[in-house]
Amino acid sequence: MEALGLLQLDDLAHGLASLSMFPYFDMAHYVVSVMALREQPGALEVSRTSPLACWFSSMLYCFGGAVLSGIMLAEPPVAPLTNSTSVLLASVIWYLVFYCPMDLVYCCAAPLPPRLLLSGMKEVTRTWKVLGGVTQAHGKYKDSLLVMIAVGWARGAGGGLISNFEQLVRGVWKPETNELLKMSYPTKITLIGAVLFALQQTHYLPLQKHHLMLIYTIFIVGNKSRMMLTGSSTSPFSTIEAAVYKTLFTGPSPYAALTGASGSKEPAPASPVGGQNGSPPAKQESETCKKTD
Repeated sequence: MEALGLLQLDDLAHGLASLSMFPYFDMAHYVVSVMALREQPGALEVSRTSPLACWFSSMLYCFGGAVLSGIMLAEPPVAPLTNSTSVLLASVIWYLVFYCPMDLVYCCAAPLPPRLLLSGMKEVTRTWKVLGGVTQAHGKYKDSLLVMIAVGWARGAGGGLISNFEQLVRGVWKPETNELLKMSYPTKITLIGAVLFALQQTHYLPLQKHHLMLIYTIFIVGNKSRMMLTGSSTSPFSTIEAAVYKTLFTGPSPYAALTGASGSKEPAPASPVGGQNGSPPAKQESETCKKTD
């Protein structure tokens, strides 16, 4: 029975590895990506005032990973746009999500059941993107583990990593939303996948490629479904992250001498109400943009 189970698991892994992403899985990726753009603050207004800027932002959401990984490998950043079929398909989905009569497409895809299915299919494409980036980098830099990890990470999470540039296209500048300052869950899980596939590619991880693809895909699809069903945005690695941070990165504060070695602190001078020149104090922006890949 155990041998039969292992044999069936191996067949499943081979079947997953030979699964084609076009057109259905790519369509799911485009739908979820364009919907994520539409749900950004001010995106609908931009779609009415400048459809070209809205379309360009949508293409960055859909092909940002391929664009960023191409730049890192000194390839033309417009290379992903040479696939006319994919660009046309993404453009049709962009138009339907933003401009469909009676908003039928968005209203049909936004509820939880269809969104759950589409998001699961999008997570499947993440495996192929990360693996594709690692394999592409391995073909040029066979002994550089760091390059393979970086390119695989960029290929799988490029939409989030270049989010500040995409925001500029829509006339928004929020440097505090830089993905490197506070990584979202998709960026974290993509980085982990890039590390795993790079280790497997360089034979440091004793796993066959199709088995790793199966394990990684099951994990990211299952965890994404759990997060959507429970409404939780907590990363499954939050406990490990907190432990590592407290162990390695919480040394003595460099500002301890400024606060007084004896523990006494001088009171801060009172600031006048209204701020400088009688103007009201600046209101800190607390809203952060949603992240995709």
